Amino acid sequence: MITLTRLNDTEFVLNCDLIETVQENPDTTIRLTTGNIYIVKESVDEVVDATIRYKQNLFTGLLRRDDT
Repeated sequence: MITLTRLNDTEFVLNCDLIETVQENPDTTIRLTTGNIYIVKESVDEVVDATIRYKQNLFTGLLRRDDT
C-alpha cells in the first residue's frame, strides 16, 4: 500500500498491486485493474519509487529469519 495525494490535498492509501498504468497528461493519472482511475499530485517517478519501496520492504520482511 502506498500513500498518495489527490489534487484537493487529501491523502489516501492505494493498493499498488492493482496498478495497471501510470501516466502524466499533465496530471498523474493512475488506472487500476479494477477500472478505477485516480488523479494524484505525485509524479510518475514518485509513484513508481513508492511502489518499489513498498515491494522491497514487503520482500525484505519475508526473507528475514528470526532465530530467537
